[in-house]
Amino acid sequence: MTAAVLSIVTLGVDDLARSSAFYDALGLERCTSSQDEIVWFRTPHSYIGLFGRDELAEDAAIEPGGRTAFDGVTFAINASSEGEADEWFERALAAGAAVLKRPEKTSWGGYSGYFADPDGHAWEIAHNPSWTIGDDGRLVIP
Repeated sequence: MTAAVLSIVTLGVDDLARSSAFYDALGLERCTSSQDEIVWFRTPHSYIGLFGRDELAEDAAIEPGGRTAFDGVTFAINASSEGEADEWFERALAAGAAVLKRPEKTSWGGYSGYFADPDGHAWEIAHNPSWTIGDDGRLVIP
């Protein structure tokens, strides 16, 4: 058996065109295999899929429901500096993100802020001076 590798994160979205435009504007690389029902974006070591919220629930045999309070999941983009974190945050806002928490110094010695994509999925932009980002773009957590 091979090692478990997180290869895809699929986000249930309310409006596929709106969400696709957001991730395009954020600068993610859209895959050519994107279709009318699912859109794929390539990241250095995984993919993000956008799929209709109700269709994704049906595919997973989960009862669909509306979004309520925090659902216990965040995604993160780690930056190599506070300045780069600020650049990512501003890029997200320009793409249409909503501010959840502006980037600021943290109690753990880093720098972090949160935004929500058009469907309310929470994303953190962070810089942790104790972690490095390798030449291949992968985060290295000691």
